[in-house]
Amino acid sequence: MGFLMPKVPAMPAIPPVKPLPTPPSYEDKDRAAAAKTKRDKIRAGRTGRSATILNTAKGLEDDETSTKKTLLGG
Repeated sequence: MGFLMPKVPAMPAIPPVKPLPTPPSYEDKDRAAAAKTKRDKIRAGRTGRSATILNTAKGLEDDETSTKKTLLGG
């Protein structure tokens, strides 16, 4: 009963595997320069925001006392 189960054709030969190219270096000069500019930009943003904070754990940084008159006569 060969007509119910025909013969399977032979598989073609597998082509040879080509070697992989060498991966790029992780520590190149362009990458280091880009990382440095990114760090500098982040650091500049941090110092700008911290300059606007005027109080510390002990209270306000300036030692000025309020000179505005109060309603209680002081």
